Order: sequence, then structure tokens, then C-alpha cells
Amino acid sequence: MRSATFLVERLLRAGIRDVVTVEPATGGVAALAGIATRRDAPPVFVKAFADAPADDVFVAEAEGLTALREFGGVATPEVIMAGRELLVLSVLRPRPHSETFWEQFAHALAHMHLSTTHPRFGWHRDNWLGRRRQINTFDDDGFAFFAQHRLLRWLGQPRVEAALDSADRAALERLCRRLPDLLPDRPACLTHGDLWAQNILATPDGQPALIDPAVSYLWAEVDLAHVWSTSPPPEAQRFFAVYAELTSLDSDWRTRMPIIQLRQHLAVLAQFDDDWGAADQIRATLAPFRPRT
Repeated sequence: MRSATFLVERLLRAGIRDVVTVEPATGGVAALAGIATRRDAPPVFVKAFADAPADDVFVAEAEGLTALREFGGVATPEVIMAGRELLVLSVLRPRPHSETFWEQFAHALAHMHLSTTHPRFGWHRDNWLGRRRQINTFDDDGFAFFAQHRLLRWLGQPRVEAALDSADRAALERLCRRLPDLLPDRPACLTHGDLWAQNILATPDGQPALIDPAVSYLWAEVDLAHVWSTSPPPEAQRFFAVYAELTSLDSDWRTRMPIIQLRQHLAVLAQFDDDWGAADQIRATLAPFRPRT
């Protein structure tokens, strides 16, 4: 109830005064969120931080939603308000539990990745992954960009320093040097950047829709790895088969997923006391790169 009261207060301060109730939403881990019922308008989704990490966090998120929709052709909620304290969006539906939905999502994501190739890696501004700034300084070299701004940037964060020992950190640096040997040289494209199952919803007519982006131009497999690595439901297996066919993925793509997903495991480890197994996953992926004794 404390979160509902907080969100009502934020809505009132933003000039939305016809709120009847706010039902807290589940699934998110960084911000407070809920569905606000209104007297004189349709319900809205509202999101706020008790202590916002920066003034631009919701503006950047709203921009990401617009980019996914306008550049990538993927459905997203309508942005009703995006300010320093509050993000207000139109309400989406929970995704259906069906293989047909996931097949539709495979087509939508493949279209976005294939139609938005870009000559450089990055984005025109920094944005946010959870409560941490995502650095998006443009680079012509995807391996250098990924190493510097998606992996090594988490070293020095207190929780990462506490969880990883010197051998782990040396292994991460060694892995970064070997990225051109470990991953194919692929072009940059528009990526969602935080594509776990909780961020895949449905429009009122049942089409796939995305929320909570951390967009940048990066390898398409960044999005694929996030879906693959975060316990997708059984019906999502159809998604992987269709996406692989549409994008002509090679047969070795599954072996790359743990390396690419290191970026998300490190981000989770840096931000949350309960890392949901991220530290163990990081150590397992780094094991082949640890110095031999």
C-alpha cells in the first residue's frame, strides 16, 4: 500500500487529479509501478522511483519506446507523460500463453533487427539500465564498444568488486581481448537492450508489445541472449526456431549466449543485493578464461 500511496502522490503532483485507485504492478525490480484507475479517463500505467537516479531517466525511457515503435516497427505503449518524477503510459495486456504469440514476436523482433542496421555502435545519448546509467558513446568497433561499455564498465562497482575476485576480473579482461575470436563480426542494429520475458506484453488486440527499453545500436544477439538466458516459458521455444530461420542464424548461436549475456548478469550483480544467481553465472562463463595455476 505504501507504493500505491506514493504513486498517487506523484500523479497528483503531475496534475493528474482524477485517480480513484492505484493497483501496484508486479514484475519490475528497479522502480515502483502500478495501474491507476481514473474517473474521467482510461486507466494508465504509472512508474516512479522513490529516489530517482537522475532527472532524465524517464525521458530517456520514453525516447526508447518511441524509437522501438517508429524505427523498429514494434508495438509499445503510448507515452502520456514523461518527466523527472514520473512516467505515465497507456495500459497493455499480459502476453498470452501461446506459441502463436511467440511466433508473432519472432517476426516482429527479426524485422526490427534486420531493418535498422547502423554503421556505428552506440546511441546519440546515454540512457538507463535499471538504476544505472548505460554508456552509449558511439564506436565504429563493436567488439571495443561491447567490451568497454557493456562489460568492463561494471568493474569498480561495489557489489561487483565484492562478488568477483582478482582472478575473475582478470578472466573478464582476457575474455574482452578475445571477443573478435569468440563472436562473429555482425553489424549494429536497434536493440531493446533489456529484453527479458517480463518486458514482453501484448497490445489490446493481442499483438506483441515491448516495455522498459535500454536502447542502443548493438548486435541483435544482445536481445536474443536476454530472452534465451532468463527462463523463457515453454511456449517460447517456437520463438527461437522462427527467429533463427528469419535471421539466418548459424547453428552455433546457442554457444554464444552465455558470453553475450555477461552484460546483463554484471548489471544485475552491480545493482541488487539478491542477484538471482548472476554471480554464479558470471563465474561459470569466465571459468575458461581464468589464469591457469
